[in-house]
Amino acid sequence: MQASAPRRLVRARVPLSIAGALLALALAGCGSEGIQVSASSPYHRGAVLFRDHCSGCHTLSVVGAEGSATSIKNRLPNNGPNFNIRKENVEQVLYAIRNGGFSGAIMPENIVLGEDAKAVAEFLAAYSGRLAPKTP
Repeated sequence: MQASAPRRLVRARVPLSIAGALLALALAGCGSEGIQVSASSPYHRGAVLFRDHCSGCHTLSVVGAEGSATSIKNRLPNNGPNFNIRKENVEQVLYAIRNGGFSGAIMPENIVLGEDAKAVAEFLAAYSGRLAPKTP
């Protein structure tokens, strides 16, 4: 009987250590990891807001966002445009934020408001389309 007590302790420690490791990973994701915009940049706040509110559906590598479909075969209704290749301006972004995108199909209206919306729009206007194919 005494030999089985240490085994129970080992079994209990394994799930706890796994849970601890998962918690550490989750907390690490709460920082600004993945954001390649300097904290001193006027666009940093917009980058953080974009990552926190938009990255689930949109792709933009400068914030580590991978929410867009990579192929039409695996596209889901919530896959938004890939902003690595799609260039936007401030007015387009503000329109999309206020109206739930351009089609109104899936993006929530007013996902960010006021100064937050403006910060996201200015950030996206500055950083979107950087990987778009160059046409002569």
